[in-house]
Amino acid sequence: MSVDQPSATPPAAMAPTPLHAAPRAGAGPGLVLAWILAAVALTTSVLLWQKVSGMQEQLARQSADAGSRSVEARTLARQAEAEVRDTVGKVAALEGRVSDLAAYRAQLEDLVQSVARTRDENLAVELEAALRVARDQAQLTGSVEPLLAALRTAERRLARASDPRLAPVARAVARDLERVKTAAIPDTAGLLARIDQLLRQVDDLPVANDVGSADAAPRGAPAQEAPATWWERVGHVFAEEARSLLRVSRVERPEATLLSPDQAFFVRENLKLRLQGARLGLLARQYEAARADLAASAAALGAWFDPTSRRTQAAATLLQQIQGVTRSADLPRVDETLVALGSAVAASQRAPASK
Repeated sequence: MSVDQPSATPPAAMAPTPLHAAPRAGAGPGLVLAWILAAVALTTSVLLWQKVSGMQEQLARQSADAGSRSVEARTLARQAEAEVRDTVGKVAALEGRVSDLAAYRAQLEDLVQSVARTRDENLAVELEAALRVARDQAQLTGSVEPLLAALRTAERRLARASDPRLAPVARAVARDLERVKTAAIPDTAGLLARIDQLLRQVDDLPVANDVGSADAAPRGAPAQEAPATWWERVGHVFAEEARSLLRVSRVERPEATLLSPDQAFFVRENLKLRLQGARLGLLARQYEAARADLAASAAALGAWFDPTSRRTQAAATLLQQIQGVTRSADLPRVDETLVALGSAVAASQRAPASK
């Protein structure tokens, strides 16, 4: 099989055109323009390729940076996740501790309230006992100083207390303190001296059925102007004897005129017992009992003894003076404070039960 051999001389159309061949005479400005456009396109291509290369390098760098940042972010995320887990564990532990602290705080508040309640209850009990002792001392001594000291101490201690349940007690203490300050206490020694004077006069008081006046001059005593003769003196004595045998008076209580000497003795002794009872009542500061005995003594004095006698009248006047002094005599009472303290103690005792 034969192969056609190419001709030794290529055709003229396929001969390469030299690059720097001189333009032919017919090319003109179009070819120059084409070459200029080709050069501009080539330059533009080179610039675009350089720009694209720069952009690729920049993208590569950004991609590398993004990759490193992603790795770093994942590392930070893992660290954050670990820290979150640790924080969650710590928060759970703190919540447990907070719960424990809340329970401890509740127990502590209960304990504090219990201690405060017990302290206030003990304060009320102590003040009540102190006031009762002061009241007994005031009755024994007849002085309001024990009551004043106890009420002032209670006022100071209540001012330092923080329990609102003791506020009524403080108000009651203030009122009782003012009442005790303005109380008038009688002169017990003077009253006892007057009663002793009455007791000494009882035996000399004439009863209602005495014959003759106990206040009259003794029989046979000389008058201020002696009779001139013996007959006149005898006549005067006879007249006095006659007047003593007959006496006209109004009888208010017939039983008083029927007293025998023995009964008159017991009447006097009964009057003495009444006066002694009044004396003991004043000593014991039991003014109600003393006033009752003095009233009974006045009734006996007016019923069984001669009201026209100067001695009876003097004894009745003295007895009225004693009654007038004892009528307003009484130790001030602190019942309002004691009632308020009792209510505070009862309220403190009911509080734990209701809780």
